Amino acid sequence: MMVYIHRMNLAKLDLNLLVALDALLAEASVGRAALRLNLSQPAVSHALRRLREATGDPLLVRVGPRMALTPRAEALRAPLAQALDQVRGLFQDQGFDPATSARGFRLMMPDLCVDLLMPAVLDQVAAAAPGVRLDVVPWRGPAVLTPDFTRTVDLVIAWTGEAYPGFHRQSLYTDRDALAVRRGHPDGARLSDLSAFNAARHVAVVGAGERDDAIEPFLRQNGIERRIALAVPSYLQALRMTARSDLVAFVPGRLIAALAGPLDLLRVEPPIDPGEDQQYLFYPVEARMDPGSIWLRELVLRVGRGL
Repeated sequence: MMVYIHRMNLAKLDLNLLVALDALLAEASVGRAALRLNLSQPAVSHALRRLREATGDPLLVRVGPRMALTPRAEALRAPLAQALDQVRGLFQDQGFDPATSARGFRLMMPDLCVDLLMPAVLDQVAAAAPGVRLDVVPWRGPAVLTPDFTRTVDLVIAWTGEAYPGFHRQSLYTDRDALAVRRGHPDGARLSDLSAFNAARHVAVVGAGERDDAIEPFLRQNGIERRIALAVPSYLQALRMTARSDLVAFVPGRLIAALAGPLDLLRVEPPIDPGEDQQYLFYPVEARMDPGSIWLRELVLRVGRGL
């Protein structure tokens, strides 16, 4: 495999330019590439100018309000990504000692998984790998699980059961939705009855880019139209509002159990069985044999399957 760069003298090639090019091709935006590289926009703009001179191609062109890749840039994406992965592999430490490692790992997961998994994960990391750092970023939806995204993350935890190019998938844990109410709720004990459930005021969880709570299609299919008084973007916010009002939250049962004590909540079985939910762990295919990735995902799988 060869990447041609407009008669460039490879002895003078700055590999940082290729890293910048990789980010520009992935993001099609100077601003987003700068964020990805943790550089200033002027620095990335300067790199783009040098890349244009080196390749003899504009690489990014404006099309209406957006920037788009030229055909030459599109052709460079896959071979450049592969070449950079090979270069990184040359310098990658083939071993991983948790006790002495200062490696950082980036994990993406929804907030409920942070509450369920991270306390136990952090305890085990602190005991076995005190120098390791974990950076957790919010779940951004299945659309981000692309081959380009694999180079920016070590683990993803998500409910989606689909397969995504560039990622391996493993089952992590199962859950079952239930009702959460504050202790002392006047109708709490009766919410297992359908009429009381329908009469209650519910808080729905509607994530970014979604139109409905994930449980809503299931309820409608079974002829149930609950009364939604409030919609919030996360399960944690729903439980906090439930703890401070007479609202009812239909949320994952493991999350109710985890926060029942701190928030003084009670779990009530719903009048209809929603079935089991499955959470999955995704990791980049290229990290399959990476000792550090193996160590981290085995630790997270142990915690998740031990719930």
